[in-house]
Amino acid sequence: MKKSPDIEKIRSQAGQGQFSQIAEELSRVAAEDRAKLLAALPESQAAPVFRFLDPAYQEEVLHGLSQPQVLRLVEALNPDDRARLLEQMPAALARNLLTGLSPAERRMTTELLGYPPQSAGRYMTPEFLVLTPDLPVAEAWEKIRSQGKRAETIYVLPVISGDARYIGIIHLRELVMADPEQKVHEFLDDTLPPILATEDREIAARSIQRTAALAAPVVDAQGRLLGLVTVDDAMDILDREGEEDLARAGGGAEPLNRPYFSVSVLRLARTRFVWLLTLAIAAVLTVNVLKVFEATLEAMVTLALFIPLLIDTGGNSGAQSATVLVRAMSVGEVEAGDFLQILLREAAVGLLLGSMLALMSFVPVWLFAGHKIALVVALTLVCICGWASAVGAAVPLAAWRLGIDPAVASAPFITTLIDATGLIFYFLIARAVLF
Repeated sequence: MKKSPDIEKIRSQAGQGQFSQIAEELSRVAAEDRAKLLAALPESQAAPVFRFLDPAYQEEVLHGLSQPQVLRLVEALNPDDRARLLEQMPAALARNLLTGLSPAERRMTTELLGYPPQSAGRYMTPEFLVLTPDLPVAEAWEKIRSQGKRAETIYVLPVISGDARYIGIIHLRELVMADPEQKVHEFLDDTLPPILATEDREIAARSIQRTAALAAPVVDAQGRLLGLVTVDDAMDILDREGEEDLARAGGGAEPLNRPYFSVSVLRLARTRFVWLLTLAIAAVLTVNVLKVFEATLEAMVTLALFIPLLIDTGGNSGAQSATVLVRAMSVGEVEAGDFLQILLREAAVGLLLGSMLALMSFVPVWLFAGHKIALVVALTLVCICGWASAVGAAVPLAAWRLGIDPAVASAPFITTLIDATGLIFYFLIARAVLF
């Protein structure tokens, strides 16, 4: 059962400007309590608390507030945050909220909603301040003072040409330190590449991460400046991408894209069922392999004792390889053209690991089951580790080349595949050595 909030404590925190802490506290209470609390706070405090809530909790809160309160809170959001809230709401309710916004906010929000949900355009802020190359620094200062409050950030100032094309950025620090008579173009940084509005959101976030920029410019196909993706949005994107990869790679489940406690038990089960069913069907391969080699098992029952050891080792080896490759792809350390090099590298790593495990296990297995069984187990460990590491690398790489999220090639799927193929290695080697 979720606890009730300490209203007096939260009012005290709000008075001290601790809005993010309040939002975190509200994420652990019932939805109706969140709405009551926000309704009890002054608008100047409720709006920033609402801004820090996850969109899923924001949506829940809106159902417990009056229409004027709802409109005030939604109007106070940044356009990109507002767009992400509206995209997950029922279409009729989203349209009603859009209609109640001021014309300027409605126009910006509608423009952002026109971009694909996972695109950079959906995450950019259209509230920014631009400069022109020939503008004197003194005039730039004046423009920042008079118009800066309407911009989401002034620490990175894009510079555009006469036809609104992006040509570079100016850092606020450069302007502050510059002589008033100097021109903006003298401090222009044209090394930060723009991002297409239709580009994937992760590309924009990685660009900011790679360049350590506070914001990245977003342009249309003609190079005209449309907005900025700020560093806080980039961090949010990378967090969400990491959560999706973790969900798919760790357990083959579809990402929730919502806080855990805002998701029903039925939806939690639904996100996991399809993958569990798929893996269960794939596990039939292992059963069929055992059936094919049933006579071999009957002739040498001792072989069955080492099946768990071998398939677990192979599955773990493949999962390790896949995890390393998915991570390397997500941060841009490898490219699709490195396919063969990566495959050979991971296979070599697997063979080396298998050889080390074979040497360590040979004597104990010999003492337990005899030298022939020890040789079978040792050879199988070498083969299965080399094969598993290669498969663990090949599957996410192949998925990447086909335009599929590499994380979908999850560790459980690879483990199931290697269980079946590993047993084939085991029984073929056993036939060759023992019979």
